[in-house]
Amino acid sequence: MHEAKTNLSKLVEQTVARGEAFIIAKSGRPMVKVIPLNQSEPTNPRIGFMKGHLKVPENFDTLQGKEIQALFEDER
Repeated sequence: MHEAKTNLSKLVEQTVARGEAFIIAKSGRPMVKVIPLNQSEPTNPRIGFMKGHLKVPENFDTLQGKEIQALFEDER
């Protein structure tokens, strides 16, 4: 909250002016979401919220496949 108060103009210029939103938190709890006036709230704000923060391994679909198969077939 303090950082947002101190840097509000900068935050608006760097995010909202580009069409992005930002959240202001107090003691680690989200309190306020600032969005551009011409942008409506997304219908499902959870979709894509981690975009660019995670990397899915190339072999994700086959990761630990044998172990999972063994659980289904009760082979340990």
